[in-house]
Amino acid sequence: MNTKYDVIVIGGGTSGLMAAIAASQEEADVLLIEKNRKFGKKLLMTGGGRCNVTNCQSINHLIEHIPGNGKFLHSTFAQWNNQDIIQFFENEGVALKEEDHGRMFPITDQSKTIVDTLVNKIKKLNVTCLMQTKVEKLIHDGVSIQGVRCDKGEFLAPSVIIATGGKTYPSTGATGDGYQLAKQVKHTITPLYPTESPLISNAAFIKERTLQGLSLRDVQLAVLDENEKMITKHQLDLLFTHFGLSGPAALRCSSFINQLLKKQSIVNVCLDCFPDDSKQALAQRIKQLLNTQEKKTVKNALKGLLPERLLHFYLEQLAISDLPAHSLTEQQLTSFCELCKAWTIPIERTFALEKSFVTGGGIHLKEINPKTLESKKINGLYACGEVLDINGYTGGYNITAAFCTGHVAGKNAAITASYYNYS
Repeated sequence: MNTKYDVIVIGGGTSGLMAAIAASQEEADVLLIEKNRKFGKKLLMTGGGRCNVTNCQSINHLIEHIPGNGKFLHSTFAQWNNQDIIQFFENEGVALKEEDHGRMFPITDQSKTIVDTLVNKIKKLNVTCLMQTKVEKLIHDGVSIQGVRCDKGEFLAPSVIIATGGKTYPSTGATGDGYQLAKQVKHTITPLYPTESPLISNAAFIKERTLQGLSLRDVQLAVLDENEKMITKHQLDLLFTHFGLSGPAALRCSSFINQLLKKQSIVNVCLDCFPDDSKQALAQRIKQLLNTQEKKTVKNALKGLLPERLLHFYLEQLAISDLPAHSLTEQQLTSFCELCKAWTIPIERTFALEKSFVTGGGIHLKEINPKTLESKKINGLYACGEVLDINGYTGGYNITAAFCTGHVAGKNAAITASYYNYS
């Protein structure tokens, strides 16, 4: 087997596959090293197995939905962005469809379609693949990268790309190898933490499973600090579980909660079931329901206002469930409206990093050139994807960042290698 290449890519996930493709398209001789038996294990899991391949909305929208250092991606998206991802797959014969909030999926509704397309592309481009192989060391002289050492020997190249992913779902091979490799050349790794992670609560109603399985549509969940200042809010769907809260609204709050948990033991989230109504408008609406059905009990008069289990739970908290509708006092009405608009739920922690969707933290971005994704510590070393200190919300944002940083790193690594005529 050849031991000299133009570009070596470490990791055959989303960013690594795209980096290998982009480098090959620049006529580089590419070696792709993957420690699993197959490529794209985590990619196969995305979008519930359907692969939310990108998000088709504007660049500004993308960056707003990548709260973990999204602004760093301005240079990347100026070179290759979500529209290029769509074009890439369409050129390869994969039709995509748009769903809610700009999410793009293959019309087959199968992640395998996306992984197979990427793998077929690297085969067409004659990328050399080394499977079930772990890179143990970067070879360098303190100034420039020279190659890698792995359990199958040494491989040399003037350009090396770290595309090993984060530390979530270690069963997919994401066990933090890239951070250790980056540390070998004195890169700083910012603290790792779970993002896009379900929220765990020890509140009595969670332990008693009172609302387990209940799904709420289009509600607002806000994160409050210890001074009750709102840190972030998200209007999306929410799911009550046996351990706490899940669903898009909860997942988007998780990174902010984990940042606050570094300084405080519990973080409160605030649920607003009527985010589009003011308290006054909601109170008027409830009064009308009560006035038109004043002979009924409160719980029957308000039937349909909220999902039944949540309505009964709220009313029972205030001990007004079985009161006659006409007897409700202004204070009781106000208290009920406040529960509907601002119910506080304590969160102790999120799922652990290994069971979360996305890793927060990673290679410090001040040590990476935003235009090329080359290391500022070692010439010829590049990084892309989740190994960088970049994280976004679910909805196609993380995978977009991975594909785009992979493409930009691959292209620039090939350009650097072309100066050396190595292979």
